[in-house]
Amino acid sequence: MNSQKPKRVLIVLHQEHSSPGRIGRLLQEQGAVLDIRRPPCGDALPCSMDQHDGVVIFGGPMSANDSDAWIRREIDWIGVPLRAGKPFLGVCLGGQLLARHLGHRVYAQPDGSAEIGYYDIRPTEAGDCCFGGVMPRTVYQWHKEGFDLPRGAVALAEGDLFPTQAYRYGDNAVGLQFHPEVTYAIMQRWTVRAYERMQLPNAKPGHAHLEGWFHHDAPVAAWLERFLRNWLAAQPQARRERIARAPAQASAHA
Repeated sequence: MNSQKPKRVLIVLHQEHSSPGRIGRLLQEQGAVLDIRRPPCGDALPCSMDQHDGVVIFGGPMSANDSDAWIRREIDWIGVPLRAGKPFLGVCLGGQLLARHLGHRVYAQPDGSAEIGYYDIRPTEAGDCCFGGVMPRTVYQWHKEGFDLPRGAVALAEGDLFPTQAYRYGDNAVGLQFHPEVTYAIMQRWTVRAYERMQLPNAKPGHAHLEGWFHHDAPVAAWLERFLRNWLAAQPQARRERIARAPAQASAHA
């Protein structure tokens, strides 16, 4: 009988009716308990990570450059999981907030070009070795801003319009520009409710989104399942070294 305590993952969402999508479902299937908070709706974020084993910050229609007080607080708060060495995943806006916390810019293209739909990315060697193994080569995007590669971070994937598509900071903090959490049902809602976004330069038409899901989603789903399993189990290097030393120290004092 497995009596191991389930992992508790903090889920940070930015709209009243948004959901963690496939990321939430996979985490629950892997035995995790989700603690969902919505800062724009007044939910507070914890002052420590003592009661959580990891955190996922999702996207939203707002910008990491907005002046809203809750955005400034959330950018500052990211230091809590980073200092605790707990697994951190930022998806789209979440990855942009992490970049801002690390002192780097989030920017739009001068002509307003966006990535909305499926686009090719180029995983780096580090990306194909990070948590989920070989990364998908075509991913779903929904953004008109991107981020620079933070100083000290490792590039995991690159793109054409926005060069930094994924990065790792430290042992277990990851920022993604793309949306692996999106299900077919979520995609249907987005392409209807935010139809105007598909009129932006470089955006793909709605039918290409839905057709693309059947062509490109299977590798994304397989990668995400592996990624989440290994990412949540990751321990920072300093903690791994302490655990490795513990048996030897115990023997020395026996």
